[in-house]
Amino acid sequence: MTRADLRSDGVWSVESSLEGKRVNSLAADRRISGRVYAGTQANGIWRSDDAGRTWDQAGLSGQAIKTIAVSPLEPGLIYAGCKPASLYVSADHGAAWNELQALRRTRKWWWFSPAEPPDWGAYPQALALSPEDPNLILAGIELGGVLRSTDGGVTWSGHRRGAVLDCHSLTFHASDGRRVYEGGGSGSGAACSLDGGITWQQPRAGLGAKYGWMVAADAIRPDVWYLSASDQPNPLKGQFVPPAHVEGKARGRIYRSMGGGAWECLSGGLPEPLDFMAYALIAEPGVSGRLYAGLSNGDIWQTDDFGEAWRRLPVNMGGIHRTMILV
Repeated sequence: MTRADLRSDGVWSVESSLEGKRVNSLAADRRISGRVYAGTQANGIWRSDDAGRTWDQAGLSGQAIKTIAVSPLEPGLIYAGCKPASLYVSADHGAAWNELQALRRTRKWWWFSPAEPPDWGAYPQALALSPEDPNLILAGIELGGVLRSTDGGVTWSGHRRGAVLDCHSLTFHASDGRRVYEGGGSGSGAACSLDGGITWQQPRAGLGAKYGWMVAADAIRPDVWYLSASDQPNPLKGQFVPPAHVEGKARGRIYRSMGGGAWECLSGGLPEPLDFMAYALIAEPGVSGRLYAGLSNGDIWQTDDFGEAWRRLPVNMGGIHRTMILV
C-alpha cells in the first residue's frame, strides 16, 4: 500500500506500508480522525489510527477480504465482503467479527468472477451503506448482480433488475439515501437508482455499451456523477481481456452525467484516451465540483470544476489498481 502526503512546504512525500500484503480494499472511518481499514487478499483486515503510517491486525486472519464498508451512522459498525462470497460484520471497530450467513445462502450457481482463474469464484466486489438508514445495505457481486438488504444483512433480495450484473463499483450518495450509483462490466457499463436501490436504470445516451469500472458522485450535487470506462473486448477480433486492464493501452475515458442528462466524455487536459485505466474516482467530501482520478500508472488527476479542466498532481503513487481514499 502507498501513502502520499502534501507537506506544509508544498512538496509531496510518498511512502509504502503493509509490505508483502496485497491490499484489495480501503475504507476510512469518518468519525475517528486517522482511522483507516485495509482488506487484504490473504491476511484479513488491518487497522491504522494514523492515516496509514502504521497498522495492526484487526481480525478475519487468513480471509480474502474483497471490500470493506464503514457505517456512516453507527459507531464501530463495519462490514467485510470476502471470497468465497460471504459477508462478515463487526460492531466494535473490528475487535470481533461474525458471519452473516444469508449471503452464502443467496448465492446462485451461475455466479463467477472472470477476473480470478482458475476457480473463477464470485465475491462481493462492493458494499454500499445508506447514509440515512443504518439497516440498508447493497452488495455488488462480481459477477452476480446487485443485492439489497433492509435488515443489516440478515436477509437479501435477489439481483435488482436493471442494475449491472457484473458489478465493479457501488456507492450511495454521501448525503442522499435515495441516490445510488454503479459501474460494471456488462450492459451499458453504468446504472443508477433514485429510490435507494429498489429500482434501477442504465442510462446509455452518450455512452452506449462500455466496460465501466469506477463511479463517484459530486459531494454536494447528487445529480452529478462520474464513470471511468473503456471499450468492451471484442472476441471476434481476438480480444478476450478488456482493454481497460491492458497497461499502456487501456483506451480509458472519464464520463460525466449532470441533471439526468446524457453522458459527456471529459477532456479538459486529460490524456485522450487514457492509456492507463482510472481505477479510482474520488469526490472530495464537502467540496462541490472537485474530483480526483487515480490511474493504474500511479498518476493522480484533479478537477475543481466538475471535470471541465484537469491538472496532474506532482506526485506518483507507483500504481493504483484497486482503490484509493482520501483521509
